[in-house]
Amino acid sequence: MPNSFQEDEKQSARDAARTIGRALRYIGPFRRDFGIKLTLLLLSFIPMMLLPWPTKILVDHVIRGIPFGEEPRPYPFFLEPLIQAASELSPTAVLVWTIAAQFCLLVGIGAFGVASRERNSANGDGIPQGWDTATRTENEANSGFSLVGGLFGLLDYRFTMRLTQKLNHHYRTHLFGRISSLPMTSLDDGRIGDAVFRVMYDTTSITQACYALVLTPLTSPLYILLSIWVLGLVYGWVSPIVFAGLAFLLVAFIPTLPLAGFQRLYASRSRQAGAKTTSTIEESMSNVLAVQSLGGEARELDRFDTDSANSFRQYRLKVLVDLITYSIAAVFGGGLVIYVFFHVGDGIVDGLYSPGDFAVLLPFFVGIASASIDLGALWIRLQGDSTGLNRVFFLMDAASERDSESDRALGPLQEKLELQAVSFAYETGRPTLEGINLTARSGQVIALAGPAGAGKTTIAQLIPRFINPSHGRVLIDGQNIADYSLDSLRSQISFVFQETSLFDATVEDNIRLGHPEATESEICEAARLAGASDFIESLPDGYQTRLGRGGGKLSVGQRQRIAIARALVRNTPILILDEPTSALDPETEQRLVSALREASRTRLVIVIAHRLSTIREADEILFVEEGRIVERGNHPHLMNRPNGRYRQYVNMQTLGTDSPTSPTTP
Repeated sequence: MPNSFQEDEKQSARDAARTIGRALRYIGPFRRDFGIKLTLLLLSFIPMMLLPWPTKILVDHVIRGIPFGEEPRPYPFFLEPLIQAASELSPTAVLVWTIAAQFCLLVGIGAFGVASRERNSANGDGIPQGWDTATRTENEANSGFSLVGGLFGLLDYRFTMRLTQKLNHHYRTHLFGRISSLPMTSLDDGRIGDAVFRVMYDTTSITQACYALVLTPLTSPLYILLSIWVLGLVYGWVSPIVFAGLAFLLVAFIPTLPLAGFQRLYASRSRQAGAKTTSTIEESMSNVLAVQSLGGEARELDRFDTDSANSFRQYRLKVLVDLITYSIAAVFGGGLVIYVFFHVGDGIVDGLYSPGDFAVLLPFFVGIASASIDLGALWIRLQGDSTGLNRVFFLMDAASERDSESDRALGPLQEKLELQAVSFAYETGRPTLEGINLTARSGQVIALAGPAGAGKTTIAQLIPRFINPSHGRVLIDGQNIADYSLDSLRSQISFVFQETSLFDATVEDNIRLGHPEATESEICEAARLAGASDFIESLPDGYQTRLGRGGGKLSVGQRQRIAIARALVRNTPILILDEPTSALDPETEQRLVSALREASRTRLVIVIAHRLSTIREADEILFVEEGRIVERGNHPHLMNRPNGRYRQYVNMQTLGTDSPTSPTTP
């Protein structure tokens, strides 16, 4: 997986089609909901077929006084019962009944008289939004639409909004779970802000793509056929109005097809620019103390200003491509609209149509044209969504820790942990570990010592399979851990990282994270062993005190002790601590070392440390240098080696000198 979570922005048409088609898989759990949405859309066609006729009655029979039955064109058969009843009424009564019909249409579908599908529809276009990808896609995660308004449109809109939220929730949750299962090396190399942008903003592409792919190919042809059928009943089956409306399919498809590649390119750049802005915010806020202490506020402000401005700039370029696309289509479409106006006008002058027919022909023409545009523009509309989907699927396709994972459960450590001829190398760079052999038994305290960058933490990360060896094996009681499930392996390992991670929750909740079912007494005992109970009890609300973001209300040493307590409360067979005493005072450190010795009676404890006071009581010390274990033994044994590397290392600490050969006594 690329280090920067970066996919190729130049997505081909074939790749885009494959990506869009893949999105349809996520419709499966919502087949029933999509079926209901399709039914609501089809039901909305019925009032839309009735919408123009009351205006025709008003113009021809009330205003112009044409008797019923003498109009140039008859009414469709489904209106004949109403026309028969209206023919026996006075013009005033017809006016009253027409107004009543218009009022019913207004309440039912939010429209009356001459109106196109755009004007009498319900959608979320009025929701305030910005002019970059992030702020606009935020609304798409909660969007709804309906072809009509009124009470029916409100029902349709609310159902669609609910479906949109369910689909986006399912999709983004799936992506979040996938990101959470990526190997640690992938997460270390990727930018957190970029991942956040993909989860929150790129995932909304699924909704737009699924609606377009499922609903448009079904509803648009049906609407066109229904409109042609109604027009055919009254104005003949071969009508220039119909052909002009259908011509918009080609108008929307052919002129805009060459611009599809530009749509994908600039949509991709806009999303990448938005992700970079999010990453800048995340990095600056996570390191705000370093920024302020070094006087870097102005530099960070300039960096954000540059990234934010570029985000808006890239979106404007995307909008420019949209405008060019629409303008090309509008040039050809405008000619068709002018033709229809002249055709209907000439027909009225020649007596082929009545003035009221204008109120019927225009909405049907606009309806057919709009449905044709929906079909013709389907490909171009999907291009922006394809880039968002591509960014999401890129992470979903990344190798996960749990891909091809065994279902076999590894039993808890009973006897020993072994590393046999283990080597490890990252994707780039020289090997980090070479030929590591290690045997550690339950009941022991094993210390890994050595200079920074020697590979100590890498050795420890092999045990819970945060990383996997390039060569060699890691065994628990003779069983290769690679052959067993991660859950069964990690359930018996507690790992305290060098960089402490706490949540904005109470002290108790942070400790309980290691063991959700832990009792209050178990939590207090773990805190006592970690040397944290005294300061916890002095907090305003004791164990119920909230710690703030990242445990910001505590000192570094206090945060470290909370993390150690969280590991101890798990009571697992293997306990691994990476620099557990680096921020502790000597007294607290000594108490913790004693606690670790006590804990090792029933488990294996592995400690990574630089400080002599932490490691000298270990049963075995492994001195690691340049990815190899160069010495092993307990403290007295290693100190008896006159020119030993461990002895030189201890000398530099105890005597405060850089000389590796300073004399000392064991």
